[in-house]
Amino acid sequence: MQRTHTAPRGLPHAGELPRRPRVVVVGAGIAGLAAATGMAERGVEVTVIERENYLGGRVGGWSEQHDGAEYAMNRGFHAFFRQYYNLRALLARVDPQLRMLTPVEDYPLIDGEGRRESFRRLPHTPPWNALWFALRSPTFRLRDLMRLDAKAAAPLAAVSVPGIYDRLDHIDAETFLKDINFPPAARHLAFEVFSRSFFADPSNLSAAELATMFHIYFLGSSEGLVFDVPTSNYDTALWEPLRRYLHEHGVRFHLGASVTRIDPVTTSPDAFAVHTDSGERLDADAVVLAADIAGLQRIVASSPGLGDDRWRARVQGLRTAPPFAVHRLWLDRPVTADRPAFMGTAGHKPLDNISVLERYERQSAQWARDNGGSAVELHAYALDTAESGPGALAQLHRLYPETATAEPVFERVLVRDDCPLFAPGSHADRPGVVTGVPGLVLAGDGIRLDLPAALMERAATTGWAAANVLLNRWGVAGHALRSVPTAGRFAPLRWLATREERRAS
Repeated sequence: MQRTHTAPRGLPHAGELPRRPRVVVVGAGIAGLAAATGMAERGVEVTVIERENYLGGRVGGWSEQHDGAEYAMNRGFHAFFRQYYNLRALLARVDPQLRMLTPVEDYPLIDGEGRRESFRRLPHTPPWNALWFALRSPTFRLRDLMRLDAKAAAPLAAVSVPGIYDRLDHIDAETFLKDINFPPAARHLAFEVFSRSFFADPSNLSAAELATMFHIYFLGSSEGLVFDVPTSNYDTALWEPLRRYLHEHGVRFHLGASVTRIDPVTTSPDAFAVHTDSGERLDADAVVLAADIAGLQRIVASSPGLGDDRWRARVQGLRTAPPFAVHRLWLDRPVTADRPAFMGTAGHKPLDNISVLERYERQSAQWARDNGGSAVELHAYALDTAESGPGALAQLHRLYPETATAEPVFERVLVRDDCPLFAPGSHADRPGVVTGVPGLVLAGDGIRLDLPAALMERAATTGWAAANVLLNRWGVAGHALRSVPTAGRFAPLRWLATREERRAS
């Protein structure tokens, strides 16, 4: 069951105001595009500034040339889960049926001992989905369920947002799972895979974030862990169609440009001057800062007129996760036909997952047909400085032996370190959408959000929320948001959790 968070009421269109507001959105990732869409649809004049030459941010796509051929490239696999309601609402602007997405029916997880988990044919109704997954797991037995510490595990069984952060944000996910006697093999295979989707090891991830993920994907929603992926590279499937849609709503894009500073206009209350590295100045009635963490910190540091000291310190206190690597290879021979589109790994460091791109991506499928090969992508999260691409490639050869003799026709390795880190104890000081500066709002997956959302959905939700804050400021109607329930759906689990809390106190 979804929960709808009603939109602020107001005028249907900014054209009914004495003057249409002008907004600059800094960053054209998911958060910035959601914010731009939310305001442009209500008649606000929107300009988007993006330092890259493509849209989508960390989910952007582009093409690279090699020996006269064109290769679709992006920064790696992303799962579009069915409970990403606000992200899907954004994509539905260009296709209400979301035909640009195709389902991945199952994605096995395999550990260093060769044990495999599967998400195929799980019940959708909580808590039976989680219980059935545990009982059919090769690493989790009924006796393990009986050994769980009910008192320590109570927050996991009945998550409430934002209350879970008061209860668990002070400890890390690894310690929490040990405290509740979660079996080590299941911990490494299942929960570690999810925690590393935040680009961090469990020892560096807030237990509250882990519990919120468990709520989103298991006990808080009926969509479960089935997800979709785009049918072609992100640029052609998602962002170029959305760009055309936004152009029709008057949005202007400045690509390949960076914002250097933002100055409040002292002669005009609640106005801003946005400066770019090309020397351009854009005047705005409001600004949405939807840059990545490093970009946000750089802009705030170079804009001394923005915010008070406490807010500026909170921005500068944000941290990024360790580096991650994406290794994409176009091989001269195919992987075997039974390889899944996506497989997660544990105990195969530094490798975290393998994608076989021709299973779902149109450009890779065409290349594979034309060349008799395969397009394979490797992810390695939370890298240590000593880890490198060859280690992930060696693990690919171990898991998919047929690739050991394959030669890459073309390959690209990307190493980036721009994902937010949700470290233990960081939630209370994490800046939110509202900044305290009239007309200035934040958006992005690293921004505090007191709704159950994660990853791309957190980015989209903060973007819509940022648009709503500004629209409400001008008396214009906002957009409803959706989420999984903010508290556990299963009444007996809520009762048990409350009982254990009372015993603990």
